[in-house]
Amino acid sequence: MRFFKKTNINFMKAKFIAFGISLAIIIVGLVFIQKNGLNYGIDFVGGTLLQIKFSHPVKIDDLRGLLKKAGFKNAVIQSVENSRDEYIIRVEKMGTGEEEEHLKIARKLVNLFMSPQERELSKQKLNLNLLSTADIKDLLAKAFPEEKADVWAKKIAELKKERKIIKSFEELKEAGIPTAPLNYLKEKTFLGSVSIMRVEYVGPQVGKILKHKAVLATVWALLGMLIYIAFRFRLLYGLSAVLTLAHDVLVTLAFIYFLKIEFDLKIVAALLTIVGYSINDTIVVYDRVRENFPVFRKRRDMSFGELLNLSINQTLSRTILTSGTTLLALLALVLFGGEVIHGFALTMFIGVIVGTYSSIYQSCAYLDLWSKKFGTKGLVK
Repeated sequence: MRFFKKTNINFMKAKFIAFGISLAIIIVGLVFIQKNGLNYGIDFVGGTLLQIKFSHPVKIDDLRGLLKKAGFKNAVIQSVENSRDEYIIRVEKMGTGEEEEHLKIARKLVNLFMSPQERELSKQKLNLNLLSTADIKDLLAKAFPEEKADVWAKKIAELKKERKIIKSFEELKEAGIPTAPLNYLKEKTFLGSVSIMRVEYVGPQVGKILKHKAVLATVWALLGMLIYIAFRFRLLYGLSAVLTLAHDVLVTLAFIYFLKIEFDLKIVAALLTIVGYSINDTIVVYDRVRENFPVFRKRRDMSFGELLNLSINQTLSRTILTSGTTLLALLALVLFGGEVIHGFALTMFIGVIVGTYSSIYQSCAYLDLWSKKFGTKGLVK
């Protein structure tokens, strides 16, 4: 299928306008990023990780709504093994991020997920599902010998580890807890609908390491592209392509800042995907340029810029079809994909537009500038 059977658009005529627009976006973006920083997610700034188990199925959207109302707008929620009653929740760092603070955050989150009845009951009794082994031992030791309290506390801990959450006091009886301590626990505690599996703190040092690795991944990707294109075409084509890819990353980063997209590892993955998409589009045009070398040699009056225009026009229909269908799929993800992948899909949507534009007005435009300054040496075999 071809949208345009034959076009003769002078793309190279507008290269300086394109350079100006790109340069303005990159400079403004870099200035604001340097001044205010990106909207880094938990992966880079650190935060509290909480794994919780519910006694009943809970919708992930309900959890997200509760977290937003409580001020945890950037919380990341992930189900454990596709279950509907066990989740891993990560919230960004607050305050100094010391251990006491993230334990307070964990308690706040658990309290948030309790029913109003449970919150009222917790004022009178302790939630057995939230007590540590030491807490249970101390509670039992108030009414029973310490040795027995220690044994019963360990049995309860083993039961909690096995079942993740205790739903009935009958389970304690089955685990070997005698009637007397069982009745005491019924009097002093209740079984809440939420149990904490683990609480961890992701420190800022981990975020620094991830930032470093993200930069390295991008740099190595660009270097690999340079080597590949220099081998397949010529060195100038490789340099032009790498400059184009750097342009794509910087322009996309500027839009990530302008649109306040949360920058996490998913966005790093999107940027690397954009690099791959953009280079593929560029190579298609370069291949057509190489195929048109015989035409260029025969026509003495043809400039290298005209050769580039001819090659871009010949691949224009393919570019529109490929980019158009990709953008339609990404638009569907942006609109209907949900909050979890919204940032990734929006970044990809922007990146595909930028990558398609840059294949014409950056990668080819750099080669046209070279040909006007130094001729076709290093461009045509």
